[in-house]
Amino acid sequence: MTTDSKFGEVSLHRDGHVALIEIDRPPHNHVTVELMHNLANALAIVDAERDLRATVLATAGKSFCAGADLVAPTGIAHAEGGTGISGLYIEAVRLFSVKKPIVAAVQGAAVGAGLGLALVADFRVAAPEARFTANFVKLGFHPGFAITHTLPRLIGEQRAALMCLTGRRIKADEALAWGLVDEIAPLDQLRDAALKLAREIAENAPLAVQATRATMRRDLAAKVKSQTDHEFAEQAILRKTADFAEGVRAVAERRAGNFTGT
Repeated sequence: MTTDSKFGEVSLHRDGHVALIEIDRPPHNHVTVELMHNLANALAIVDAERDLRATVLATAGKSFCAGADLVAPTGIAHAEGGTGISGLYIEAVRLFSVKKPIVAAVQGAAVGAGLGLALVADFRVAAPEARFTANFVKLGFHPGFAITHTLPRLIGEQRAALMCLTGRRIKADEALAWGLVDEIAPLDQLRDAALKLAREIAENAPLAVQATRATMRRDLAAKVKSQTDHEFAEQAILRKTADFAEGVRAVAERRAGNFTGT
């Protein structure tokens, strides 16, 4: 495996017909607009290179991705006018516009926007330590990163509603039963398992794979654009509420929120 492309905190390794793209922002790989921009650029390189047919998306550190930092004063939710969030969603549409299959290797927590990032992939291989959480309501916030479209598309409206309205953490074995995860592999074998699946895809006729994927994901990027536009509008309203301020404090203090509906 060779490493010959770097995009800030994102690296691209080549292994035959498979690309391994790694986000290196440990321990929690918090989402930023720049990070997602660099990831989209790396995936654009994969799309452009004929010899690369599938991608494994992996991250360094304990968490797969603990989401966007909505708590710190410099976090993405506190940029003037919410521009950090809107910029993030521009990059999300780019990620969902990728032409070649993606297998995510999920070693730990995929939270909030990190769950949204895991849902960009066609398949998810998870370690037993993986956890999946749409925790927005615990922050007094609306889900984003098109989760309100991509999650019910994958696991059904009822289970998606359960995740989004409770903020419950879903363990790897339950995620497997729900179809949120496609395979579970021991942590020390996780990347090998993800690479094995990507190679299984890559051994097939690449134009046929891409055409089939395009048909099965038809209009997905456009739907993500429409959904993130709506999510952003709802988030802009909720960002001004007392409950959001309380949710931010509660998360920072590691306690349940004392919400008042104002």
